[in-house]
Amino acid sequence: MRVLLLSTYELGRQPFGLASPAAWLRAAGHQVRVADLACGPLPGPAVEDADLIAFYLPMHTATRLFLRLVERVQAANPWAHYCAYGLYAPLNAPMLRRLGVHSILGGEFEQGLVELASGNCSSQTVSLERQRFLVPDRSGLPPLGAYARLVTDGGQKRVGYTEASRGCKHLCRHCPVVPVYHGAFRVVQADVVLEDIRRQVAAGAEHITFGDPDFWNGPAHGMRIVEALRREWPALTYDVTIKVEHLLQRRDLLPDLRQTGCLFVTSAVESVDDAVLQKLQKGHTRADFLEALRLTRETGVAMSPTFLPFTPWTTLAGYRQFLRDLAVLGLAQQVAPIQLAIRLLIPEGSLMLELPEVRRRIEPFDPRGLNYPWHHDEPGVDELCASIQRTIKREERRKTSRAEIFRKIWDLAEAGEFPDIPLVDRATIPYLTEPWYC
Repeated sequence: MRVLLLSTYELGRQPFGLASPAAWLRAAGHQVRVADLACGPLPGPAVEDADLIAFYLPMHTATRLFLRLVERVQAANPWAHYCAYGLYAPLNAPMLRRLGVHSILGGEFEQGLVELASGNCSSQTVSLERQRFLVPDRSGLPPLGAYARLVTDGGQKRVGYTEASRGCKHLCRHCPVVPVYHGAFRVVQADVVLEDIRRQVAAGAEHITFGDPDFWNGPAHGMRIVEALRREWPALTYDVTIKVEHLLQRRDLLPDLRQTGCLFVTSAVESVDDAVLQKLQKGHTRADFLEALRLTRETGVAMSPTFLPFTPWTTLAGYRQFLRDLAVLGLAQQVAPIQLAIRLLIPEGSLMLELPEVRRRIEPFDPRGLNYPWHHDEPGVDELCASIQRTIKREERRKTSRAEIFRKIWDLAEAGEFPDIPLVDRATIPYLTEPWYC
C-alpha cells in the first residue's frame, strides 16, 4: 500500500512519530512517504497517490493546524483511507469522525498503522500493549539543521530528538497524557534508542532532546541509556523532562545526570501556589519546587520550569506574586515569555472535568478551539491574560529581549516596584530556540 504520514508541528523537533511508524510500515513492505509540514509544503503528488493518509497529532497545536489542512488534503484525494494517530487523536475522536477521518489510533500506534495498511481496518483503537520497537527510519524527513537548535554561551548546536518511553505513571489532572494512558507508561528498548541516537549523531546531531513525558518514570531505564550515551559520545549533550517529585525522590541520581552530559531538565512546575497545585494534582508543593531548583543548581544541571499561570483559581494578587517569585529566584530570563501567559486548556476527556467548580465555569465544547472555553470569576484576570498574550506576540516580532518583555508584563500586572536584583544573563543558561508549550 502507498502510505503518506503527515506531521503539522512538534515543537521544532524532527518527529519521532513519523520516523518510528515509517520503519514499521517499510518493514512490512509498504511504500511510505513522510512529510513534516512545519518545515515544508504539502507534497501534492504524494497526497494524490496515497492509499492511506495518516496525520500525526501529538499535541494541541498540531491538531489545530490539522483542522486548517484536512479539507484541502481530502479534496486532493477523496479516495484515500484517512487516519489520525497520536495522543490527541483519541481525545478528539468525535470531531475527527465528523471531518471524515476513518480510523483513530492512540497509545502505541505503530502496530495499528501496520494492520491498517495491511487491510485490517480499525475504526478506533487505543493500544497500551507492550511492543518491540524498531529503529526509527528518518529517511525522507528534513535534515536536522531545519529544526530547533540549542543555544549555549559557546554558540549553537544541532539538535536530535528521540523518545525512551511513552505515557506516564502519574495522574496530573490537567495532563492530556492521562486520558489515553491512565497511569501506564511504555519503554522504547534501550538498543533501539541508542541506535536512533547513533544515526542522528552521524547526521550531525550534537545534542539530543529526550521527549519522554517523564524521563524518570523508569529511572533505571533512562540512566542506562544516558550512561551508554556518555561512553560512546563523550562530547554529546542532552536534555530531559522530569517531574519535581521525581527530582526529589531520586536526588541521588542528579550528579549522574550532570556527569553524563545533561545540560538542563524541563519540569512542569505549573504553579507556585499550593492551592492551585492541589487542584491540578501535581504531586508537589511550592516548597518542593524550591528545593528541586536548589538541588539542580547545586548539581550544575539547569532547571527549565514550565508554568500554567492562568487557571480558574488564579488571582491577580497570586499572579503578581508569581512574577515576583520568578524575579527573586533568578528565573525571569530563564523562563520563555509564553510560559507567563499560558491559560488552562480543557480538552475532551480532561480530568479537570471531574471538578464541580470547573464544570460550572465551562461553556459547550468548541470544535475549532478543541477545548471547553471557561471564564474567570475575578474581574480583570481574563483581560490581563489576553493583554499579556498580545504583548508577547508583539514584542517577540520586534525581537525584544526576554528581560524587557518580563518588565512589560510586570507593569501590565501592576506588580509594584521591581526588585533591586540583577537579571541573570540568559546566555549562561542553555535553551532551545523553540520554546516548550502544549
